[in-house]
Amino acid sequence: MNEEQKQQERATGGDFEAQLRGLLAEDAYTIRPSSAPYPAIRRQGTVERRRRVAAAGAVLMTLAAVPVGAYALVGGDTGGDTAAPTPSFSATQPTAAPTPAPSASPSGPARPATDGQLLDGITFEQATEGLEKCLAYDRGHQGIMGKTDLGSADGYRIILAMKSTGDSNAPGDGMFVVAVKEKPQQTRLICRIKDGEAQGINTSVGAGGPPDAGPVMADINGGKLYQRSFLDRGNWKLPFRWGAIGRAEPSVARVTVSYGDATSQAALDHGWFVASGVLNQQVSAAPHIKGYDADGELVYDSDQDKGYRKTLP
Repeated sequence: MNEEQKQQERATGGDFEAQLRGLLAEDAYTIRPSSAPYPAIRRQGTVERRRRVAAAGAVLMTLAAVPVGAYALVGGDTGGDTAAPTPSFSATQPTAAPTPAPSASPSGPARPATDGQLLDGITFEQATEGLEKCLAYDRGHQGIMGKTDLGSADGYRIILAMKSTGDSNAPGDGMFVVAVKEKPQQTRLICRIKDGEAQGINTSVGAGGPPDAGPVMADINGGKLYQRSFLDRGNWKLPFRWGAIGRAEPSVARVTVSYGDATSQAALDHGWFVASGVLNQQVSAAPHIKGYDADGELVYDSDQDKGYRKTLP
């Protein structure tokens, strides 16, 4: 190899060596990466941790906002548990309105034992109003001839209400109300109402009767319900509504009252008998009363009662 070739080889080799060094430097970078930028990575990790802590705090706040008992576990037919939503409640509950106390039972008299004791279209409310007017009338006349307070309507039982036919002694039609009470003492009152006002009241206070009284005893003043004034004898206004009342012992199971050409079966109401009917003819004999026991045996006959007035005045 001549000198010229040697020089050319040295020139070429120099370049090749330079190229080889460059390639080796590039391969070295590829095989051994440059050191990681630690400060940047540390900053990124810190930011990420802060983001996760904030997210976890938001979740906890969301859970805290859900009210206790927002979901309840209910058993299914298969034995599994299913989360079933239940109504949530506001943190501030409205104050519940107080439950009104039950109102007291309305005061007033007791009803009769049967509807048939309210006659001629008179309602129980009308009979009650009539009774209250009668008691007010009585209170307005206290002190006259030793009259005493008869009490309030709620102590009574209405046993009869019927039309009253006016006569020469008490003109004008109206209605009768009959009421009784047992406490504090046995009391019976018969009151007539006309034109919305009490026109008079008859009372009987205290139990008992004559020593030989039977199991049935007609009211001594019951004639006010079945007769007209003696001024009209033989000239009654017909048809004429009548009533009959009296006491009946518990052993008495049935009472009948015959008046004129008709017989009525009386209602039995807490120790009282109450009968009624309509007359279509003039009469002179008082109602005929009979009482029977549970076996149908006759235990009382007004025809055999010496204390019963059998004819009309």
